[in-house]
Amino acid sequence: MTASIIGGAIGLMAALVWGVVGLAGFIFWLWMLVHAITNKGLGDAEKIVWVLVIIFVPMIGCILYFFIGRPKGRGALG
Repeated sequence: MTASIIGGAIGLMAALVWGVVGLAGFIFWLWMLVHAITNKGLGDAEKIVWVLVIIFVPMIGCILYFFIGRPKGRGALG
């Protein structure tokens, strides 16, 4: 009896954790998609390519866009 209660609680916690991770992944995907569409630092062809990459290769595309595609801010040196 106790083992099934503990197992159920562990299963519920795992489901909650995976739900939060999935929701965070979706929010990150949506954020990168909107950013790619509205990014004024990219040309039209670059925007289309990035949007297609983000849509068809979701998590890898988002991570690539986050580190490679977004324009970098100007540093202290100019």
